[in-house]
Amino acid sequence: MFKNHPKGLIGAALSNMGERFGFYIMMAILTLFLMSKFGLDTRSASYIYSVFYALIYILALVGGLIADKTKKYKETILTGLIFMTVGYVLIAIPTPTPVPHFGLYLTLTLVGLFVIAFGNGLFKGNLQAVVGQMYDNPKYSDKRDTGFQIFYMFINVGALFAPLIAVGIRNWWVQRHGFAYNPDLPALCHGFIKGTLTPEAGTRFAELSQQISTVAPTDLTTFANEYLNIFNTGFHYAFGVAIFAMLISVVVFITNKKKLPDPAQKVIQQVSDKDEPKIVQMDKDEVRQRLYALFSVFAVVVFFWFSFHQNGNTLTYFANQYTDLSMINIDLGFTSIQGAEIFQFFNPFFVVFLTPIIIGLFGWLKARGMEPSTPRKIAIGMGIAAVAFAVMAIGSLDLPNYTDVTAMGGLSDAARVTPFLLIGTYFILTVAELFISPLGLSFVSKVAPPHLQGVMQGAWLGTTAVANLILFVGTIFYETLPLWGAWSIFVVACLLSMFMMLFMLKWLERITN
Repeated sequence: MFKNHPKGLIGAALSNMGERFGFYIMMAILTLFLMSKFGLDTRSASYIYSVFYALIYILALVGGLIADKTKKYKETILTGLIFMTVGYVLIAIPTPTPVPHFGLYLTLTLVGLFVIAFGNGLFKGNLQAVVGQMYDNPKYSDKRDTGFQIFYMFINVGALFAPLIAVGIRNWWVQRHGFAYNPDLPALCHGFIKGTLTPEAGTRFAELSQQISTVAPTDLTTFANEYLNIFNTGFHYAFGVAIFAMLISVVVFITNKKKLPDPAQKVIQQVSDKDEPKIVQMDKDEVRQRLYALFSVFAVVVFFWFSFHQNGNTLTYFANQYTDLSMINIDLGFTSIQGAEIFQFFNPFFVVFLTPIIIGLFGWLKARGMEPSTPRKIAIGMGIAAVAFAVMAIGSLDLPNYTDVTAMGGLSDAARVTPFLLIGTYFILTVAELFISPLGLSFVSKVAPPHLQGVMQGAWLGTTAVANLILFVGTIFYETLPLWGAWSIFVVACLLSMFMMLFMLKWLERITN
């Protein structure tokens, strides 16, 4: 797979694995943690989730500006890794639940999240610029798309087991203290303590408290407080695993640092048989045209990322409230792998599984002169994403709306849908992602002017930031519309992205050739 690719590719990918590990732990458990830790409702948790993920990507633009200005790309990347490690330390420290000082403990959590986001901003776009610089050498330039697909696959290896480990640690801690996992109990505990449960929800809370305890509780208030404290301490320990993953990435990056190229010396033309580089300057008109093309694509993919990143938002709520989690329960004796968070395993799994297949498909098409251009691949990916949300809409036709489920205190397992609905959706979404995300990175590295590599990679991620900033709108749809109607809005968003890309296709292909 790495044949005829730059030697630094695998080192760069392995350096990114820790960041992906932490990213997918956050995607799997952040909203559910905020709700179970602080008693937030879905909309409030979504506001924080949206801002956090927006900052991760918008601060990549700041990180790109810093690296482009200082010309110290590798130092900026290493600093980002260290910041992320510190951020995970801040939120991994166990604190009592229910929180004795709501404002103080929520602020501490938000500070930790900001430190992670800032570190990610310093790290993410600049590492991608390093990978792009490897393929500016004409010896590798025709393998740029494949190189970014391989890079994307290997960094997702870091994400592959993150949700499973997080769920296993949380459930191990819960089971160790004589309780069992239940997806509805944290919200019911908070509602009982606040006195906001409906009579129907109150009855369900009392029944569940007897079912999940090895010793039947005699005082429901004591039970609610104890269950919340143990459940969320398990969450804190799950965040702690990301610290070790980040430290591994720090060691890998330091070890491979000298082997990686420097985007400050961007190679775009061979001048001798010894592969000596030469810096070629672009005229202002060419720079302008390239920037127009980049920002046009940036504007279009906002709709895709707004839909795709519902995986840690409304799709996670759907997993928790509407999916029969008892059908996915891996009992290891000392712990069980069960929970809504487990669905975040499938996206990186499908990335690793499908990437060689898609690379092979594009290679087969290329050998026959039929390979689509990078902009066309991105447009196809947006259409595939629309299919994924159409599947969700069809699968949700007979389900009750969010308000009714909340009033009932949750659904019984028999009233929930099969987990294969979400698994199938994630499969289709991952195919779409592989047509868009790694190829978008390739497109940016190919089109961005030499002196703006870091900032343009940051701008690509900044596009995702804009989409993430409005993720909470998806929660509003989820709470107020029939479920099939909420998913249908994402179908429309992805189709809009596809048609806009197709409209600009000939112009974009001319710029990239």
